Amino acid sequence: MDHTQTSLSTGTFNSAASRYYDPDVARTFFESGGRFEEFAAGAKVFSEGDTGDMRLPFVKVKRHRMYLLSEGEVALTAKGKLIDTIRPRGVFGEMAVISELPGEVGVPRTATATATIASMAFSLDVKETETALVRTPEFALMLMSVMFERLRFLAARLATRPDTADHYSNKNDPVFDPTTLENIRDKFKKSTVVRFSEGAKIMEEGGVGTSMYIVLDGKVSVAIGRKVVEKLGPGGVFGEMALVDNSPRTAAAVAREGCNLLAIDRAELIEFVKSEPAMGMQMMRSVAARIRYMNDLLA
Repeated sequence: MDHTQTSLSTGTFNSAASRYYDPDVARTFFESGGRFEEFAAGAKVFSEGDTGDMRLPFVKVKRHRMYLLSEGEVALTAKGKLIDTIRPRGVFGEMAVISELPGEVGVPRTATATATIASMAFSLDVKETETALVRTPEFALMLMSVMFERLRFLAARLATRPDTADHYSNKNDPVFDPTTLENIRDKFKKSTVVRFSEGAKIMEEGGVGTSMYIVLDGKVSVAIGRKVVEKLGPGGVFGEMALVDNSPRTAAAVAREGCNLLAIDRAELIEFVKSEPAMGMQMMRSVAARIRYMNDLLA
């Protein structure tokens, strides 16, 4: 069983174990704006349950950071059990940073990271990550590919479950709020806006993906097999998995009512992340939330 599978129950996974992981892109990304850190043998890098609470401006708190290990070894444990071992060139702690919203309580860490031997790493918090994305937008696409690989594993597990009402989701959290969505409309005026009538198929599971879609208005259902896993309205995003890593569509999408969608190709997506790193973070944040959500469906 590979790293991606063994860590599913904790919400933690080893990025370096993925076929999509590129250590050179990761190194460029972290070294461009990261902080160099050293950890003695036995030192905790972060602890399970840490939230990185940023709501108290006059209290010094430790913001979530993600790490690229350059030397040494780090053990990840959850509820006292070893779930993974990170070795040089591996990234860890990224899910908490991606999920963090400025001024809010961060998502709790799902594991404890401990240096098993003297170790060195580069680290980034959420603001430093956004800055680094301007220089290396390819990192966002690489990391999303790694996360999508995990989503596909979860989707395969979900597809084997009996078809029950529990699988018909009412999840409809938008990736982009109305103000951001309006900015996106302005930014992509030259991009294609496509119209689908109620009941129309937008994409088919297993099909080739050349575009991702942002819902401008209307409603869309996303399904794996017969199981509806997302119901999207304005600001919702779908189809990005096949676009980012050139793989077959993992899910199908149907217009629940008449809708207008903004279609974005791969080159436009890279430029989008480079020019608007905060929006790139929002996209990665939505993928992280989807991983947690699908884990909940499988719990």
